[in-house]
Amino acid sequence: MTQKSILVVEDNLETRELLTYNLKNAGYAVREAGDAVKALELAARARPDLVLLDVMLPGGMDGLEVCRRLKQDERTRGVPVIMLTALGDEVDRIVGLELGAEDYVPKPFSPRELLLRIKAVLRRSGSAAEESSAGFSEGGLNIDFEAHSVTIDGADIGLTSTEHKILRELVRAKGRVLQRDRLLDTVWDTDFDGTSRTVDTHMRRLRGKLGAYADWIETVRGVGYRFKPLAQAKE
Repeated sequence: MTQKSILVVEDNLETRELLTYNLKNAGYAVREAGDAVKALELAARARPDLVLLDVMLPGGMDGLEVCRRLKQDERTRGVPVIMLTALGDEVDRIVGLELGAEDYVPKPFSPRELLLRIKAVLRRSGSAAEESSAGFSEGGLNIDFEAHSVTIDGADIGLTSTEHKILRELVRAKGRVLQRDRLLDTVWDTDFDGTSRTVDTHMRRLRGKLGAYADWIETVRGVGYRFKPLAQAKE
């Protein structure tokens, strides 16, 4: 099995060394960056399998801005990001998810919990990359993007074209939270004069058709939606 690589972006030397020590002991290859500029350079050049990114960084560019740039750069857009945030700092967590981060871990953190979060994100990222181009299948739910078909236990649930597009965007986001505005731009025409309530209405109808799988579309309060199958929700 190919060794997974992780880029640790943390300005505090003691914390960075602790993270590196635990990650290497867990079998990961580790690269380190103590500031935003080096982090962006290493991410683009080394293409890590995951970036562990502290929100508080020196030099005028914080971790949230680094996350934004990583998700905008074609070279690093698909690299999952886990944000390290201050305990109880809900604003940083929400903004990080809005920018495309896959998960966040509050400080101080348990090394064991962090390793479990990393493992879960890498697993989701890997399985989603394989499935997202053609579709998704788990339990009784089967999504075939090419055939524009969504079935539950073999029965087609009759999604509209818009509902199918919404579900496709959620699945292809690989567990990332999608903002309502982004869904408006990608699912509807850019000139469409809709609001966030338009997205909420279609999401409610989509969940209704998904029946027992409705909870797999998770609402992230104040941010948007993400697709999180039951197996992932238990991680």
